[in-house]
Amino acid sequence: MPLSEHEQRLFEQIERSLAEDPKFASAVRASDPRFQTRRRLLVAAGVVVIGLALLVYGAVIKTPPLAVAGFVVMLAALGYGVQSHRRAQSPDLHVVGGTTSRRRPRGRAGRRSSILDRMEDRWRQRPEGHR
Repeated sequence: MPLSEHEQRLFEQIERSLAEDPKFASAVRASDPRFQTRRRLLVAAGVVVIGLALLVYGAVIKTPPLAVAGFVVMLAALGYGVQSHRRAQSPDLHVVGGTTSRRRPRGRAGRRSSILDRMEDRWRQRPEGHR
């Protein structure tokens, strides 16, 4: 449904006033999930570098506990980065056809029910003349 001319003018006025407000722009940017994901990935990359440095330093000075600690830090940072990336790729809420619904939990029961749901949808959408 298109907006009336009055609504379009109001909308453009609101856009202009919001574009000029730097506090609002930074608040919106800070709450943007893409910005948060990018920040998490950068933090994870930095911690991976620190872990690698600990690992190399521990190996050079022949201190195995320090090298192992560096490896564990590196591994944890990689896990955090991968988890952040996966969370960004598959959000908990998704919109399908204008309605919002929660995703089902991953697992055997979740997969089985989604297959059954798809089969049921296909059955409902089949042509009426074919049985």
